[in-house]
Amino acid sequence: MAPFLRLRQICLVTEPIEPAASQLAAIMGLTICYRDPHVGKYGLENVLLPVDTTLLEIVAPTQPGTAAGRFLDKTQGRGGYMAIFCCDDPDARGRHAASLGVRTANVIDHAPYHGVQLHPRDCRAAFIELNHTAGSDNIRGPYPPAGPDWDKAIRTDVTQALTAVEMQSPDPADLAAHWGRILDLPVSKGADGVPELRLPNATFRFVQGASEAMTALTFKVADVGKVLEAAKAQGVSCTAEGFSLAGVEFKLVT
Repeated sequence: MAPFLRLRQICLVTEPIEPAASQLAAIMGLTICYRDPHVGKYGLENVLLPVDTTLLEIVAPTQPGTAAGRFLDKTQGRGGYMAIFCCDDPDARGRHAASLGVRTANVIDHAPYHGVQLHPRDCRAAFIELNHTAGSDNIRGPYPPAGPDWDKAIRTDVTQALTAVEMQSPDPADLAAHWGRILDLPVSKGADGVPELRLPNATFRFVQGASEAMTALTFKVADVGKVLEAAKAQGVSCTAEGFSLAGVEFKLVT
């Protein structure tokens, strides 16, 4: 089987988990498909919401001393927490990352799921996780972190796809090259000259910013105006092109 790499999941962190989780579901027309009991051992609670076949996760610390809590303290609640990719061989990709000086922070083995999380300090900007679910060649097939019936919760009447992830850095080209080496992807340039990493289902864009962070997510929606109306009704901060929630900007396109 040829090697593959797809964006599987984006993880955001906030404290407490409500009202952010309910607000996100209401604004984006999404359904919470799962609350993973396994994250409790890390002192966390979570929700997962499918955006077509990409999962959007929000986690929140439930006790002191968690990695997510330290992230919130360090960033003052700004920035996405983790970019999660499904691939053919997480262990091989972890060894490749190690050859670049990027340490493995955690290995999760809940058969048929196997995930390798890389150290956020070495990744810069956000955690990277690489995972594979044995026997799941269908992108709508089993994916244990999202629960047994996650695909039944897919709704596309309001939000149709997560199309781009925006990373900021004082040196965007350097961060793009670093993530490109880790993920074994070539760096290209968008129409606006911004460095990009292109996956089959999403694009990572690297823009100028004061610090290194995942700062925005772009979603294709059926009607930008209606989503903005829903965001205003939920009382979240809005701009002409989107809204802010759980530490990142949600940009809306049709």
